[in-house]
Amino acid sequence: MIGLPGRNTARLAEVVYLGLGTNLGDRARHLAWALFALVTHPELEVTAVSRIYETEYVGPGSQDPYLNACVELKTRLSPRVLLAVLKGAEQRQGRQPGGHMQPRPIDLDILLYGDQVLAGADLKLPHPQIRDRAFVLEPLAELAAHVKFPDSGETIGSACAKIRRKSGPWIEVRPDLELGNALPDNNKEGWSAALAVHSR
Repeated sequence: MIGLPGRNTARLAEVVYLGLGTNLGDRARHLAWALFALVTHPELEVTAVSRIYETEYVGPGSQDPYLNACVELKTRLSPRVLLAVLKGAEQRQGRQPGGHMQPRPIDLDILLYGDQVLAGADLKLPHPQIRDRAFVLEPLAELAAHVKFPDSGETIGSACAKIRRKSGPWIEVRPDLELGNALPDNNKEGWSAALAVHSR
């Protein structure tokens, strides 16, 4: 887990966990730019970032492996407004609408939003497939092993331990792709210099 320096958090209320994934194009660059979009958004405070994992595609058909990570942040944006922010970031990075279960340059999912439980058509919280996916649970457990799912009371660490005992798609840490190396501070100037490395 990588701790990040933060802004003034007096206005910020909810702790939120996001999942980041990419399997198209320059995957490391897509993750870096997604994190850039989060860190520089005025209503979001990124407080921690997991390591990056490379993971086997899970779903119908075959696709290239994904890079996955999780982010902890604080915000007062409502879940649906936050979802709109994430969808906008996805589109700016080239993701096409309606591309569910298709290869994508970036995928940004709300995994947990405080202790909220939602069952809407557009947004379900906690993310409905979170407990079945090692590529989500492994990086999420780095940040929040002690946190309980609001709908069941089970901890993330416990759910992660269960999935580790099962056979399933392969997953491995990519220490050569530490996003923390691109986080010298939380200002745009520092980010521009750091992210130039990912743009070469």
